[in-house]
Amino acid sequence: MAALADSNYLAQFSAGERDGSTHLRTEILSGLTVALALVPEAVAFAFVAGVHPLVGLYAAFIVGLITALIGGRPGMISGATGALAVVMVSLVAEHGVEYLFAAVVLMGIIQILAGIFRLGKFMRLVPHPVMLGFVNGLAIVIFLAQLSQFQVPGTAEASGHGMSGGEWLTGWPLVVMLALVALTMAIIWAMPKLTNAFPAPLAGIAIVAGIVIAFGIDVPRVGDMASIEGGLPQFHIPMVPFTWETLQIILPYALILAAIGLLESLLTLNLVSEIVHERGGASQECVAQGLANTVTGFFGGMGGCAMIGQSMINVKSGGRTRLSGVSAALFLLSFILFAAPLIEQIPLAALVGVMFMVVIGTFAWKSLTIMRKVPLTDAVVIVLVTVVTVATDLATAVVVGVIVSALAYAWQNASRIHAKSYVTPEGAKVYQVQGPLFFGSVEGFGEIFDPANDPRRVVVDFAESRVADQSALTAIEALATKYENAGKKLELRHLSPDCHQLLKKAGQLMVDSDDDPDYAIAANYQVRTGVLHAGH
Repeated sequence: MAALADSNYLAQFSAGERDGSTHLRTEILSGLTVALALVPEAVAFAFVAGVHPLVGLYAAFIVGLITALIGGRPGMISGATGALAVVMVSLVAEHGVEYLFAAVVLMGIIQILAGIFRLGKFMRLVPHPVMLGFVNGLAIVIFLAQLSQFQVPGTAEASGHGMSGGEWLTGWPLVVMLALVALTMAIIWAMPKLTNAFPAPLAGIAIVAGIVIAFGIDVPRVGDMASIEGGLPQFHIPMVPFTWETLQIILPYALILAAIGLLESLLTLNLVSEIVHERGGASQECVAQGLANTVTGFFGGMGGCAMIGQSMINVKSGGRTRLSGVSAALFLLSFILFAAPLIEQIPLAALVGVMFMVVIGTFAWKSLTIMRKVPLTDAVVIVLVTVVTVATDLATAVVVGVIVSALAYAWQNASRIHAKSYVTPEGAKVYQVQGPLFFGSVEGFGEIFDPANDPRRVVVDFAESRVADQSALTAIEALATKYENAGKKLELRHLSPDCHQLLKKAGQLMVDSDDDPDYAIAANYQVRTGVLHAGH
């Protein structure tokens, strides 16, 4: 992340250094660069899902266009992705592509509802170590995905996994391929030092493609994967029975696709927002993704979500506004309609070089230096999320990382519950509870008190604590019962109104909440003096 936001790069595209025409040219050329990189990706993901390449290309066009127009983060790129394709393949294999289209429509509706109910705000629960692991794992996944281009073309469709499954290039073909990749990367690295008038990735693609075409160099090209020529996407209602049985088939897939799509899209939104230093709209992005997928399902597309690799290409090329995303989608459609023979001549080595530079720019290299400085739990989460991302998928990795982080946080807070005690001149013993009271700390809470040996009047002060859940309320009730059975009086101080309500409903304690605090949020301890009596 930091590599993409270096000072030279930000200065290159700062608003103060370019006029309207330069800005317009940069945005359009950024879109062209993204469109060129989208072609092999969309074709490969279509093969993974077991559908025709045009199904992937149409999805990239429609999803990319709609999200560019109304998405929550201008400059972000969406299209067909591998994370969704690996879920789709079993549905297509068992029931056919029409059921896929129906599932994509339902997926879109679910995502729209998620946006309406503002579920995107839960992305705040993703800790920073999870984001670092996610970004690192993604960079590795992008790198590994490019290795399939170093295999002999012609086996893509048979293997069902893009270019994978064939024999690896050896000898002179491998040397030429590596040389062209290295040349592309060198151009992308050197171009900003020479001129800022042309996106470096586009320059790398154009120069290397020109060399390959001019000298007739025999290397794998886009056309070796599949033909991208086609017409306009046509409106098409999925040809499936409108029955309960159909819903039972597509609903599980739609829910999984919607969750993965939103998770990857919102993580991409956060990443791009961090790079460009502007906040994005999570709920707006959910609605945009949902609308895009709903429309895509009715136009013969496989659906999609945000593409982090292509978004990084766009950001690195200078794309900052909706124009770059719209341009990418329109360029992609023009490739399908008019320029397929030309685009199919682009060497895959040039696109691989672009993606390798994306990998270098995406990987959070700073995470390698801070591993020994951060708490052990954070370091473990970074490594865990990275490994799970590479081994399974991005969504699973993030969920695992959030769960591990939450459990670690709960464990740390469970050990913080303690109390200071003193005896008042009147002979009452006061326990000043410190630390959050929740399911993880209720056992420690119960061990603080000594009902058998405490005086007849005991006060429990929660001014420096927070009662968080039902387990905590149950612990308070159990404590009150112990003191009642011992014939002693228990007073509870500084409980919030929500605790009062729950304790009243339980019927175990009688409470009077007139002078106790009102916590606006969990961390907002607005303490006022007061005494809460407990007993019958």
